[in-house]
This record gives sequence, structure tokens and C-alpha cells, in this order.
Amino acid sequence: MDRRDFLKQGGALVVGFSFSGAIAQAAAAVATGTPVKSMNKADVDAWLAIGKDGTITVYSGKVDLGTGTRTALAQMVAEELDVPFSKIDMVMGDTATTIDQGQTAGSLTIPVGGGELRRAAATARKALVAKAAQQLGASPADLVVQDGVVAARSGGKRVSYAELVGDGRLDMKVDPKVALKDPKEHKLVGKSIPRVDIPGKLTGEHTYIHDFRVPGMLHARVIRPASIGGKLQSYDEASVRDIPGLVKVVRKQDFLAVVAKDEWSAVQAARKLKVSWSPWEGLPDEKRVYEEWRKLPVAMSETPTKTGDAQKALGQAPKTLKATYEFAIHSHASMGPACAVADFRNGACTIWSPSQATHSLQSEVASVLGVAKEKVRLMYVDGSGCYGRNGHEDCTADAALVSMLAGAPVRVQWMREDEHGWDPKSPPTVVDFEAGLDPAGNVAAWRSQFFIAHREGTLDDFPLLAAVYSGVPRKGHYTGNLENNAASPYSFPNALTEVRRVNNNGLRTAHLRTPGRMQNTFANESFMDEVAAAAGADPLHFRLKYLPDARGQTVLATVARMANWESRPAHSMPQGKGDIARGRGMAYVKYNNAITYVGLVADVEVNRRTGKIRVTDVWCSHDCGQVINPDGAINQIEGGIVQTISRTLLEEVKFDRSRVTSVDWNSYPILRFPDVPDIRVELINRPGETPWGAGEMSATVVPAAISNAVYDAVGVRLRSVPFTREKVLAALRAAREAGGGRRKATLRGEAPLRT
Repeated sequence: MDRRDFLKQGGALVVGFSFSGAIAQAAAAVATGTPVKSMNKADVDAWLAIGKDGTITVYSGKVDLGTGTRTALAQMVAEELDVPFSKIDMVMGDTATTIDQGQTAGSLTIPVGGGELRRAAATARKALVAKAAQQLGASPADLVVQDGVVAARSGGKRVSYAELVGDGRLDMKVDPKVALKDPKEHKLVGKSIPRVDIPGKLTGEHTYIHDFRVPGMLHARVIRPASIGGKLQSYDEASVRDIPGLVKVVRKQDFLAVVAKDEWSAVQAARKLKVSWSPWEGLPDEKRVYEEWRKLPVAMSETPTKTGDAQKALGQAPKTLKATYEFAIHSHASMGPACAVADFRNGACTIWSPSQATHSLQSEVASVLGVAKEKVRLMYVDGSGCYGRNGHEDCTADAALVSMLAGAPVRVQWMREDEHGWDPKSPPTVVDFEAGLDPAGNVAAWRSQFFIAHREGTLDDFPLLAAVYSGVPRKGHYTGNLENNAASPYSFPNALTEVRRVNNNGLRTAHLRTPGRMQNTFANESFMDEVAAAAGADPLHFRLKYLPDARGQTVLATVARMANWESRPAHSMPQGKGDIARGRGMAYVKYNNAITYVGLVADVEVNRRTGKIRVTDVWCSHDCGQVINPDGAINQIEGGIVQTISRTLLEEVKFDRSRVTSVDWNSYPILRFPDVPDIRVELINRPGETPWGAGEMSATVVPAAISNAVYDAVGVRLRSVPFTREKVLAALRAAREAGGGRRKATLRGEAPLRT
């Protein structure tokens, strides 16, 4: 079958891939190396197809990680084409049929992924209306489109998109400057259309990767080393011969896995197999992780901000203060463990994966298998969430390698101890601050120094577990964009921000949700509150005084109105009764100092006797430009807030000199339902502006707002995340011992005022 005949089949541009027939179709496409449709992003055909029944198939390289983008992107395309939302069919994250639009990360799916789809749809609509004008003998300006049908404004003859397309091809180039629909005419964008994935998830009909099956599929478990750097010395296959469903044990250097006919047999074999590993103790001392982190060799230095002469101004300021902030190593801690299915045959591999980066993972997996990138096809299937590079990519490579070694399609699912113990971690962060105030309480100088993980190499160099243990060289540490939001959003006459990128010698790291922005904003916004307190100023008014951005001022004013903010210096009016103290704090971010604006106020209760912090109420104002789906945006904002309250109060990776020891929900606790606060969100919709992301931004301001609220409640600064009960009690005890003088006790270090 040649390409044109293939495209004509079924009257659509591309034949969809059902799960039942995916293996044969995928194998044929990958083995021949012939694309089944245009893969040139300049072609409208690469993005859209129109079937005989009027269904619009949309090909998106971005995927829906449970964030509702399948619905939002469909809204954007349907709006530009003037077709019913129900006529949109999304194909997402299939490397054989969708364009590489970059990882589904950084909250870029709507502005970047959606922007490309919008332009393709608008180009198609313009061309189809022009073609209809020829057929109907009318001017394009005299035609209207409704539900995919073009007709004269005065009525009469009509022609559908499907009739205009004919053989299914949209043979035209995307116009990068095509005019998009006027927001005043929007019928779908800006509406809270219910998410298309929710009904199936509620009924159990939705197919997650954990439910996915292919004919002849075996089940596998990978045997992890006893220590991160351990080498495989020997294993005794006879120790598992009595397990009826066992098929074989496979090995490539230090990579070891058991393969069985059913999952339970694979689990039993993994637990029972006798294995000997060499010892290894190469991790740093957990109790000294921050001290050791700041002593690591600096691979690169950057200066995001340099205004005036901060050092000279600090020396001349009559009042100065210092502080150090720390953010712990965190796990992604996905609620469900990673899973993937792979079928390696005839030198090519087809993989079903929940990866957020199916296109970039192609080359990563190809190097593990020793085949060309074009011989690997990945198709996205929903998993258990993502929010950064968790275990999905590693598990995907595991499945591909085991399938090659076993000679059969294989499903690999991680165990809980795999997910917590072996997923990439976020690196620690350490930040030093100095500020100086003039006699009137104005900021005369601001200086900050960030110690963050160095980024080396590209995603192709990422040390996937299957690569590392099977002997495939990997040199990179990819923890992307951790420097973002290191620069303060406020304008000071003398400011210096320095970033020190240190060579990570500890746990394998990768980007966490809001990589760097959460840690850096925590430090900046908490210290901003400290400076406001030293100046005897209200935290809101102090921020507005130094914030030159009008949209930023609006989100702060909005959240203050929402929360009924009372103007006063922090901790000037302690609230609460008995053991319970109450306080509120605020924080602000302009994400990357470039896009989405967020203002947040949190109310907390601090139990002086137990040390427990409870966040009771949260108010959030959010400006992400044009809002595509308000309910979907609020879903993401609320989710980011809840997840980050958990990170702020509870989460911290524990390890010894050999391996991670926090490998379950007891040793790595997360927020429980009774502790979820009341959350109010107000979207500041700007229909005429670029739509920005909403998936990561609200998370960045949560730790600082909580820290500032705790200070308001009990007068102590918590500068080291997580704010555990032990840390709170230690800070309160230190404050009592200090006698309530001008030096406020803190968890780590102090912030004395020098007069």
C-alpha cells in the first residue's frame, strides 16, 4: 500500500491506532521507517485530519498527564475551526504520528503546544473557507462556518469540511502569522467544558498503563542492587525454580530481571531470587547534607541580577540582616508505581509508556537497546501522574531492555520500594541572603547566593537505570532550569543575585514539579518577609512598594481582597488560644520572572505543644493570561497547592551511605485528607493576552506563605523545608532560651539585626 492509498483508507488523513491492532501497525511503521502521515511541522497535515464523518483528528506531541490538557487543547482547535467540541479526537504522544513539541513540562502545553495547534487549525479554516467560496460562488467574507459547515450568511448552498477535503488531505502549509479568532467571538475557549477523561476514570473503564495488555505479554520485575553503586556478583537461578509461572531470569551486566507468565509469579521470583551484590557506601552523610552541598566544587557561576553596588551598600547600611534557607531532597512519590509495556521484535521496539517525554525518550531508549532512534516507537498511555521526571522513563527503559533480552512483549511494573527508592530525586537547595535597610526602613541593599545542582549534558545523557546497570555509558545529570526565579521580582537600588552550580555527588537527580522555582521562591519570598518585619512594615504594602509590574500588583491586591488582609506588621497581633497560635502569611511569584502571576495567602494553626502546623485556609489569585478552561485551570491550581503543602510540612528523602531508606508511605509521609485546607481561587482572565500555563505556578508560593504565616503566629522563622514537628519545637525552644530579645531564633542559623 502506498502512502496515498493508506491516507485514503477510511476517508481520513490517518487511520487511528486501536490498542487491539497496535502491535502489527506499529511494527510495520517502525520497521519500514516510513511515516504514515506528514511529520513536517510546517504542514497542516502533520497536525490535523478530517474524516468523512466530519471528525477532526488532532495530533499533539504534548500529552495529558491527568491535567486536563486533552480537553483544553481540543477546545482550542474546535474554536478555531468552528466545529463541535464532540467532533475532536485527540492523538497524543505517539512518536510515529505526532510532532515532537518538547516534553510535557514547564506548563508549556497550552502556550506552546496549544499555540501550534491553534495556528494549524486557523490556517485550515481559512483555506477551507476559501475553497468553499470557489464552490459556492461567493466571497469568503460573505461566508460563515458553523459546526464544520460553510454557508452563505444569507442562507442557500452549504458545504461541509469533509466534503471540501475529499480524499482526506489538508495539503497546505501552516501560516505562522494567520489571524486567530477574535476572543469576543469565542464559544468554547473560556468555558468550563467537562474533562473528557473523567467519566471513564470514575467508572473504571478508562485504560491506564497498569491495565494495558498485548497478546503474548509476559510480566517482569527488575532486581535492584542492595546499594546504589553495587555490582552484581552472582545469582542463583535454582532458588526460584519452584515458582510455576517463572519463564526465565535475564541479565545484562548489572541489570537483572525475572520474567514470568503472570505478575504474581514475577513478584514472588523477585523476592525469592538469591543475589549477591558488592558493597558500596558512596552517598554523603544525610545529617550533614547541606554543609556538604555548599562545599561541593562549583562547576559554573551565574549572575542573574546586578544592580548598583550591593556589597558597598551593605557596608554602609545602618541596619542589616542575614539568613540561610534550605530545601530538602524530595521524591516525586507518585501515588501509583511506574509501569510500561514493550515489544521488541525484528530489531525494532514498540513501547506503551506514561512518559511525559515520549519523543526525547526515543533516543534514550534506543541507546539502551543499541538500535537507531527510528526503530523505537513510543505511544503514550495514561499513568499515575508525573510532575517532573519520576520513575516512568526508567520503567519504560526497563521494559524495553527486558523485552529484548526475553524475546517477548513484556510488562514491567515497579513496586512501591522501587518508586520511592529509585526514582530520580530533586536536589537540595541552599540560599544565603543579606539585606540592608536605611534609617527610614527602605531597602538599601539585597544580596543572595544560591547553591543549586549543575546541569550537565542533555536528556540523551540522562542516567536511566537500565543504561547505568547494563553498561551503557551515561555522563549527564539533567536537572533543568533550577536557576529560574533566583532573581527577586522586586526592584532594589543595589541588588546582587549569584548562582553557584555545584557538581552533584549524591543521589541521582531530575526535575521536580516547578523545578527550582519552588525552592528559589520559597527563599526569596520568605526573606522578603523578614526584611519587611525588620522595617516594621506590612508584608503586602512592603511588596507593593518594590514591585514595578502592574499585573503583579493586581494579583497581590486581588488576593488581599479575597483574604480580607489586615494591614499590619507580621507578628504584631498574635492570635489564638491555649496551645494553638494562628497566623497568616503571603507570597508572590511571576513565574520565571516572565509569565504567569500568582498571589497567595495562607492561614495556619501552630500547636506550641506538639509542633504540628496545620494550614486551615488558602486564598490564591492567578493571572495566566487567557484562560482556556476555567475549571481545568482551577483544578491544577488547587492540586499544586495541596501537593506543595505536603512537601512543605512533611516530605524529605532519607538515606544512609548506601541507598534511600524512605521507601514507603510511613518513612515518606504525605498530606492526608483531614489536613487539606479550604482553598479559594480567583482567576484573572485576560482573553486578549497569550494563554500561559497553570500547572506549576501555584506550587511555587506555598512554602514561603506557610513560613511567613508561622512567623506571624509564633514569632519564629522556619527556614528549612520540611517544617516538621521536631523542627517547630526546636525553634520554639530556642526562642524561649533566647529570652525574646531582638535575635529571633530559627531552625538553622539566625537572622540577627546589626545596628
